[in-house]
Amino acid sequence: MAGDLPFEKPLVEMRKKIDELKQFGLEKDIDFTDEISRLEERYKLLEEEIYSNITPSQKMHLARHHGRPTSLDLIGLIFTDFIELHGDRLFGDDLAVVGGIGKLEGVPVTVIGQQRGKDTKDNIARFFGSPHPEGFRKALRLMQQADKFRRPIITFIDTKGAYPGNTAEERGQSEAIARNLREMSGLGVPVICVVIGEGGSGGALAMAVGNRVLMLEHAIYSVISPNGAASILWKDASKADQAAEAMKITAGDLLAMEVIEEVIPEPKGGAHRDYESTASAIKDAIIRHLRDLAGLGADELREDRYLKFRKIGEFAETQAAEEVFSEEPVLESEVSEAGPLTLNN
Repeated sequence: MAGDLPFEKPLVEMRKKIDELKQFGLEKDIDFTDEISRLEERYKLLEEEIYSNITPSQKMHLARHHGRPTSLDLIGLIFTDFIELHGDRLFGDDLAVVGGIGKLEGVPVTVIGQQRGKDTKDNIARFFGSPHPEGFRKALRLMQQADKFRRPIITFIDTKGAYPGNTAEERGQSEAIARNLREMSGLGVPVICVVIGEGGSGGALAMAVGNRVLMLEHAIYSVISPNGAASILWKDASKADQAAEAMKITAGDLLAMEVIEEVIPEPKGGAHRDYESTASAIKDAIIRHLRDLAGLGADELREDRYLKFRKIGEFAETQAAEEVFSEEPVLESEVSEAGPLTLNN
């Protein structure tokens, strides 16, 4: 299988043995049906064991798989009559963001996605899916157009983060992200956001302020990429796997914390194994959530979006915490009597 990941090696080796046995049987005209059946059964059991116990670091590698469906792949499979629109009307056309108008089951919608490249040349042209300010402004322009014409908005999130280079900073990267956060909060139409690969940092959030945020099963979503976190914590980006294990970046973790509303199942082995079934699952989820939001007016949609994000990070104080904060404060006179504070070298 092309593009196999390290944790899939046992499956690759067993599949190779099965194929070799089949080929040998054909060449020598020997019936290995029983042996092949036993190996196929063992293969299924091993496959179930591996894919039902995928770790956060393994999910990170699945989310970054080069064969994973991109925004344009999914747009072509989910929507009909899609017309791509270009440019931010201020600077240029950022190819890391694609968007336009299409139809979902005959209903006009605005679709926007972050787009990785399919090969090295395409990745360079699209900045590896990391938008410049003009990419975020293009997305915002399309969202404002959708708001004006009362079209639902669908966004696909797939970026390691906003482009970090000088050119992006010179053109107002932080302002563009902040403006998107503010303007998306006030949209009067339903907004459904789907994390299809990696949702990293402000680059992801700038297109993810929606009424509903959904994630593919093996996608990841975090305030910083695991590589970035490892660089800060351990001064070593190669420890990204270790960071991923600690950061609660998986769809299951985020659903439990109510950061997202639904985990969309993927084909066994990841979305790159079957584009059509992945697109079908995403389409079903989008339609279901749009129907839930269909009866809400503009003000109700804004309130719904506000409440969704307002509840993130809620916490309850335990009795132990209350006891700590109820302790008597240390008086200044007590500090003086204890003598000066000294630091050891």
